[in-house]
Formats: sequence, structure tokens, C-alpha cells
Amino acid sequence: MISQQTLKTSISCTGVGLHGGVDCVMTLHPADADHGIVFKRTDVSGKDPLVPARWDMVHDATMCTRLQNPDGVTVSTVEHLMAALAGCRIDNALIEIDGPEVPIMDGSSEPFVLLIECAGVRKLPAPRKAIRVLKPVSASDDKRHIALSPDDHFSVNFEIEFDSAAITEKQLDVKLVNGTFNEQISGARTFGFMQDIDRLRAAGLGRGGNLDNVVIVDGDRILNEGGLRFKDEFVRHKILDCVGDLYLAGAPILGRVDASKSGHLFNNKLLRELFADESAWELVEMTPEMAAADHDHPLLAATA
Repeated sequence: MISQQTLKTSISCTGVGLHGGVDCVMTLHPADADHGIVFKRTDVSGKDPLVPARWDMVHDATMCTRLQNPDGVTVSTVEHLMAALAGCRIDNALIEIDGPEVPIMDGSSEPFVLLIECAGVRKLPAPRKAIRVLKPVSASDDKRHIALSPDDHFSVNFEIEFDSAAITEKQLDVKLVNGTFNEQISGARTFGFMQDIDRLRAAGLGRGGNLDNVVIVDGDRILNEGGLRFKDEFVRHKILDCVGDLYLAGAPILGRVDASKSGHLFNNKLLRELFADESAWELVEMTPEMAAADHDHPLLAATA
């Protein structure tokens, strides 16, 4: 049996929210089997403070993924943490947070992966389940497209398009097995463009952003000291976001994602299309064959 997993012990971090610019404390706690990933707003009273990390709780997907429970309690910018939980195979956790937004840390999932590794991982006496894709589903408009099709593992093929000479690597295809996410994707940081900063802040977004937690592109230049972590850091981060958004399915997905210019909104639309068609998926207990590492799959391109 492939077992569900949780944390061995509780662990905390502090940081600022990328969009609200508010400092917060976040604590990851172990949870029992079949609990799932659930946020708890410790600063909320008089309302239900629990916000399940599920696709049907996504209330807004403008520049980040925001969850909202029926009482109107929200937690935003959950995608980087959800990606780390997916990469570390954490099925169950209670995440206490004393503010409305998950801290941005360095703009990637790597600090959360390190946090989980420090806490340790514990197996639970219950089988791990996966969502097996049975037939293709998709979501698209005139500019963006994302599709999910049957596959034995979870893989993502992502293409981006930005009008900047600084963004040269625009496509990446990766099978997320054998620790690939933690080793090759988790360190890719979120990014933004210098010409958009004033507009975003006027809209109440990006108030916690700086060169320590966002890669800033100005024309054909990268403003961050040290430049990029990977020559294809931009598309790696879009894959990171996709992994986190799709982990809101409530279980790992066995299927292939093909995406072009997709973002948080269409990542969620894809899940809504999937679950709207009961013939497109099935919930299965994971077997050793499903969980087996594919050692023949080549690692990603070398770093810059």
C-alpha cells in the first residue's frame, strides 16, 4: 500500500504577503488521514475560520489563487505552498495563518519545501488516492489554452509568450516524478514587469513585492542582483504555479497537462471542467507502479 502522508511535527514561518504587503505567521500542523489540506485563519472570530484547500473554494484568480469559504473567510496566494505540499507528497495538514495571505518568502516554493523537510514526513495508516484522468478535458479562450489528458504519471508541458528579450526560454516539458519538482522546479521565483508595478499597486496588488521575492524584468534586463536562477526560470515558475493550482484537486493527478499562456484562472477552470464530467476521471488507490520513479526520464536543462 502507498500510504497517505502528513508532517511529523508542527513548524512555523513568518513573512510578508506579496499582494497585501501584510506580515503574518503561518504554522503547518500534522493532520489525520483523509483530513486533506485545510487553512485556519487564527485572526478570525465570529465566522468559520476553516478554509479547505480545494478547487471549488477558489473565489478569485487575479494574479494569485484566492480561496474563500461560505462565511466569506479568505486565504490568498496559496499556490506556492500548495506546490510544495504536492512536491513533498503531503496529503493532510492543518495550516494556521494569522492573516489573509500566505507569505511570499523568496517568491518560490523552495522555502516551503525546506520547511516541510525540517518538520519531517510521517506515513498514515490509510491508502493514498489519486485522480486518474480517463479522457481529455480542456479550457481555453482566444489567447490561452490548457488541457488534461490520460497518462500514467503527472507531467506538464508549458509554453509562455512574453514580449521581452530577457525571456528567451519559452517552453518546457517535464514529468514530475523522482523528486523532479523539489529539485528542478521549486526554486523558480515569481516574476513581474517594471512597467506594470504602478498599475498593480494602484489596484491594491504587489504591495509586498521587492527584488528579494520577485524577479523584475525591465525591457531586456533582469534587475535582480545575481540574475536568474535558471535560464528558463520564467516557464519553470509557471509550471510551479500550475502544480500548486492543480493540487487543489484534493489528490495527486495521474494525467498530462499541456498549457499555453495559462495562469491561475485557467488552471482552476481546467479542474472545474474535469470534475463537471464524472466520466472524465476516477479516484483510485495508488499502487507501487503508479508511484514508481521513472529513472529513464532525463533531468531538466542545466541552470544558467
